[in-house]
Amino acid sequence: MRLRSLLAMPELRLEVVTGDDQLDRVIRWVVTTDMLDPSRYLSGRELVLSGLVWRSGPEDSEMFVHGLAKAGVSALAAWDADAGTIPDDLIEACRKHRLPLFRVPEDVAFATVTEAVVRHLSTARASDLTAVLDRHRRLVAGATEGAGLGPVLELVGRDLGMRCWVLTPAGRVVAGSEPLPEDMDPAGLARVFLTAPRLPHRLRSPDVSIFPVAADTTSRVADWFIVCEGDWEEWPEERRALTGELAAIVALERVRLDDRLSVEGRLAQELIRLIVSAASNDEILPRLELTGLDVMASFVAVAATARRTERGDLRPGELRALLGEILPGPRPVVGLLDDEAVALLPVPMDGDGDGHHDVAGDIHHVLQALAPGLADSGLAVGVSDVVAAGELRGAVEEARYARRLAAGRTDPVCVVGHDELATHVLLLASVPDDVRHMFRVRLLDPLRTYDEVHKADLIRTLETFLQNSGSWTRCAEQLHLHVNSVRYRIQRIEELTGRNLSRLEDRVDFFLALRLG
Repeated sequence: MRLRSLLAMPELRLEVVTGDDQLDRVIRWVVTTDMLDPSRYLSGRELVLSGLVWRSGPEDSEMFVHGLAKAGVSALAAWDADAGTIPDDLIEACRKHRLPLFRVPEDVAFATVTEAVVRHLSTARASDLTAVLDRHRRLVAGATEGAGLGPVLELVGRDLGMRCWVLTPAGRVVAGSEPLPEDMDPAGLARVFLTAPRLPHRLRSPDVSIFPVAADTTSRVADWFIVCEGDWEEWPEERRALTGELAAIVALERVRLDDRLSVEGRLAQELIRLIVSAASNDEILPRLELTGLDVMASFVAVAATARRTERGDLRPGELRALLGEILPGPRPVVGLLDDEAVALLPVPMDGDGDGHHDVAGDIHHVLQALAPGLADSGLAVGVSDVVAAGELRGAVEEARYARRLAAGRTDPVCVVGHDELATHVLLLASVPDDVRHMFRVRLLDPLRTYDEVHKADLIRTLETFLQNSGSWTRCAEQLHLHVNSVRYRIQRIEELTGRNLSRLEDRVDFFLALRLG
């Protein structure tokens, strides 16, 4: 119950002395004390009753009220029967520590106040428990009937007066008790969900509480979250328990909507594997139609992987769901190739009718919003050019090449489009990782080892020399060295690697090795 409920009990006739702006505080229990510092026996949110026996002088009021405030007491109700008043120093201490103070009438016993409050709390808890059990039965029934989350959230809003919404980390509203109010920005709520140090999280403006749906089993960036009106810390235990049950129901609905085990999901997986296996268009196009896509449409292929870090990474199923969530436009076809997710996205013409939307730009925009949730698991995404249905295999290969290029960069979230695939970059992306590694190690490791021991800066000198097309003078100027020093360093590079930097093919090898590094 809240403090203002005390004023609605005519048998108590309590009066507010100070703190009338704090009457929404919650009362968890009622305690009578005449100890000067009872804080060690309090656990917070109590209504404390006191006859002020502890007071021997004005300085005692500060000590007493400070102890109550430190313990998190909701309010003090007092009366000094001997003095027939409440001392001014106690009123001032309550104002200082923002502790609401009530005056108990002289003819109302503390036992009467205690009995009335306890009776109200017990009745409310019994009523809440009965309501929770009934709501739970109806919520579960609604979920198992496959009615979706809308009716379930409408039930919570109507019967409990607690409006709720379910959102994705990308800011998409999945369902709600009613349309999201204008003062609740979906992108802002998603940002709070992704960056909150711990969950549940209370947001003061708007006054809502944010809960994860499956925090123990799902990465936050791939989870859904629930937004409920009000401060969850002030709710009774029964209502908090109901929120936990609601999260479980939302998690079940999310699993139900996961199409990996559905016919559509299996068809999507089969289509992606068919394209990668170099099947003919006679096999691919009929499967494309079975997934619900138009063979006359234009498509973009998208490939994504999560970077592995010490603190973990997105699991393949989470990556697949995340890719499906961030792609613009109609629902894409998404499949998994080991730990890589690949999607086919039909793309509409843009407004002027002679081009297509910038899919890579759209994906990058969404991922920037998700970046706080990807700090421990970066994401590399490659996007192909727009192709016809008969060119899907080339588009998928292009997207996977671009994804490899993105994975080689240091940005936590990196999107590479087809237009970044220069000739040599495209060739490097198509080379197996172990071959790329060996090529880089054989050429550059002798130089790195020498630099570590002698601080010779050979790697930097080599890179500058190649950037200046082998010009000794320009290289020396850029490195702030004498030309003879540059010549000495280049000679040392040639001795360590067995290469000749006057030869074009050796320069090209070094250039490619540096790009791989």
